[in-house]
Order: sequence, then C-alpha cells, then structure tokens
Amino acid sequence: MRGTLNRMRNRKAFTTAAAGALALVTGLTGPAYAQATTATTFAAAPLSATDSPAVYGKAAYLMDAASGDVLFEKAGTERMPIASLTKTMTAYVVLKTAKPTDVVRIEREDVKYAVDGGGTTANLRPGDRITVGQLLYGLLLPSGADAAHALARTYGPGVPGFVAKMNATARELGMNDTQYVNADGLPMPGSDGYSTARDQAVLAAKALQVPLIKEVAGTRFHRLPAGDGHRSYSWRNTNRLLGTSGAVGLKTGFTRAAGYCLAFAGESRGRLLVGVLLDESVSSRRFSTAENLLSWGASVRQDL
Repeated sequence: MRGTLNRMRNRKAFTTAAAGALALVTGLTGPAYAQATTATTFAAAPLSATDSPAVYGKAAYLMDAASGDVLFEKAGTERMPIASLTKTMTAYVVLKTAKPTDVVRIEREDVKYAVDGGGTTANLRPGDRITVGQLLYGLLLPSGADAAHALARTYGPGVPGFVAKMNATARELGMNDTQYVNADGLPMPGSDGYSTARDQAVLAAKALQVPLIKEVAGTRFHRLPAGDGHRSYSWRNTNRLLGTSGAVGLKTGFTRAAGYCLAFAGESRGRLLVGVLLDESVSSRRFSTAENLLSWGASVRQDL
C-alpha cells in the first residue's frame, strides 16, 4: 500500500445506507447485559507512516468503527466463504429478541448436526437446559456448531426461519454482498454462503456495540459449573489474538473452502478499530497479521 496513505485516510467504509445503519442504536443495551468489558489501550507500534503491514490472506479490511474510515483494504468487496465468522451474525440476531436469561433446551438433533457436519462443537449434551447468555460462550469461544444449531432452532423458530432473519439483518446493515445459508458457516452442498471482508467488518463494528457480545468474544476461557438442568462445561477461546494489549475479540473461522479467517478488533485511545482477514493459508499468521494491522492502524489514526 506504499504511497496510498492519503487516499486511505479519506476513503469511507460505508455506502450511505451502511453508514446510517452503523449510527443506529442497537436497542440491546438494557440492564440485562449493560456491563461491557474494559479494554486496555492498543499500543501503537513504531511502524512506518507510509507502509502498511504485509497481508498474505486473499482479502482484508481494517476500519475505524466510529467514523467508517477505511485504513486498509485488500479485495474488500470480493465475495467468498467466511466459515465460522458466520456465528457473529448468529449471536447478533439471537440478542435482537432473546434475553440472556432465557433458557434453551439442547436436543439430540443439535449435537447430531455438528457431528455429522464435521464442525467444531461446544460438546453440548442432549437434555441440558442452558441460558442464552451461557450458550453464547459455547457459540463464540470453541465455535460450537451445536450451540449455533440450538440457538437457530429455538429463535427462528426453526433453522430456515432463523437464516431468513440473518439475511434480513444483513440487508438492514447494508451488507449487500452477504448471503447466509446456515447459522454456523459449515459448507452446504449446492448452497454455499458468502460474504466480503468489508461486510464482515461492518457487522463486527455493529456487534461489538452489544455489551454481551463484546464481553463473550473477549473472554479467553469460560467455565460453566454444573447446575440446575445442566452439566458442567469448559470452553476455551480459539482467538489467539486475545491477551494482546487492547484486543477485544471477535471471531475465528476455518473450512477448506474459506481458509483461515479472523474478525478482530482493538481499542486505542478511545477509538475502536475493527478488521477482517479472509482465506489466509497459515493459521497462526492471521493473528500476527491482525496484531500488526491494529498497531499500524493505531499509528495512522494518530496522524489524522
């Protein structure tokens, strides 16, 4: 991106419709989940003011969540599979209507779906009754396809109805190059979903306005002790960017078709930067690339 800094500074991430969507209040900031995590400041690394970090994935996007300024873009509007980044929309749609204290009963079909589809699971057990707030940890930390299925089945009602809500929400947010086919991002023969790095960055900015999503996505490890109606669970976050100063989430993803994906965010001096990497060939490199982009983006914002 040598020699393009001024162009990137002035460029906007949103179309008029998307910018309006970002300005809307989520309506999900009630007392049930009003407490957000407190992030530290993302330190600006001594990167060149004119050269962005190397990005090896096929698509990438970095923007200021508040202003929509695009700081970095590589094939940002190219449609491609996004794997489990899909689950960010699942969490967002669930919390449009559900309360964190609502209880979901895990059915055999939820477990069978994840196992038969070869997806990652939260190791949910049929018959357990788990609150929505707790189930979101199983959805976002180990990226449980069983948790995604249980939530979609319950709040569609039915998975097809829930997917329709996901796509309607995408249109509301100005994500016009996105099509969801399920609630988890697993490949579906003859009906693959798709999105873009730009659309997923728009979603990331919006989802992180919901305190519960921000809290869950920023949690490295969560344990649910056995209680009334459920057994004990332990879930570890697959996002290795967490623990880096200022990092606040958001979601990992992988399928053979999508490659290694990452939606990420970091805070710097009161500003939230959000980014997306799609179709990276090396799993660990997506985290180091995201860290470099956030540090570089923080230094760019200081110069604006």
